[in-house]
Amino acid sequence: MEVVAFVGSSGTGKSHRALVIAHENNIECIIDDGILIHDNKIVAGFSAKKESSRLKAVRRAIFQDPVQVKSVKDMIDKINPERLMIIGTSDNMVQKITKALGIPLPSRYIRIEDVATPKEIEKAQYARLKEGKHIIPVPTMELKPHFRGYLIDPIKTMWRRRTLKKQNPDELGQIGSEGFERSVVRPAFSYYGRLTFADEVILKLVRNGLEKVAGVDASSDISFKKSKQGQNGLNIDLSVVIEHGHPVRPLMQNIQESVRQEIEYITGMSIERMSIKVKNIVEPKRKIIRQ
Repeated sequence: MEVVAFVGSSGTGKSHRALVIAHENNIECIIDDGILIHDNKIVAGFSAKKESSRLKAVRRAIFQDPVQVKSVKDMIDKINPERLMIIGTSDNMVQKITKALGIPLPSRYIRIEDVATPKEIEKAQYARLKEGKHIIPVPTMELKPHFRGYLIDPIKTMWRRRTLKKQNPDELGQIGSEGFERSVVRPAFSYYGRLTFADEVILKLVRNGLEKVAGVDASSDISFKKSKQGQNGLNIDLSVVIEHGHPVRPLMQNIQESVRQEIEYITGMSIERMSIKVKNIVEPKRKIIRQ
């Protein structure tokens, strides 16, 4: 089995390009942040991004858990790939992983600088540091903009974690040094073609989200556009008429959460800013009881 290392500092876009690198080099398996990926699926291991502390995340990423090691080793033996790629933040990290799993040292090292421009790396670092996103190299539908260009990257949120207070850097330094992110699935290319969303779809999703919130009587003046800063951020402006008896602050929070869930679950876009204007307050509609 040939082992290929894909190395670059944390947040420079390695996982984003992992599928392309694997495809171009006929690599069957990928090891990234504690998990083993084969045939476009996570088949073994445990993600370091699920850990509650940086130290645990580091241990998970370099395979210090015997149970995790066994599951990955057993699956590698079962698959018996000709080529396997390990994604790491340094040569030292990759070598620690090969030692822990009992597999050969890399025969080739691919650097992120070899496959990405400085501008692309800077963009990836912004997504990690400012937007808090970490990518898992598993394919999903590629989402592209329609007309207005409010989406430029395919994103599907898998889980979120609030940013923890920064601690002292660990021995690997670059793993998780920017705090804990939400992890998302975003390949650089897709096996399934492209999916395009018309403007009307986004409007309907916003309205669906509003309809699920108790206390919202009506909505209007819904508009949206792509954020200038975020890679896939969406800015939304809307007006609502609310019912009397519902405290405004928690009601606005419920609206934001409901619309966000609707948009992100269906399209994979993320809402960076949502501006809500209360146009009027009306009495609740009486329910008609039929006998």
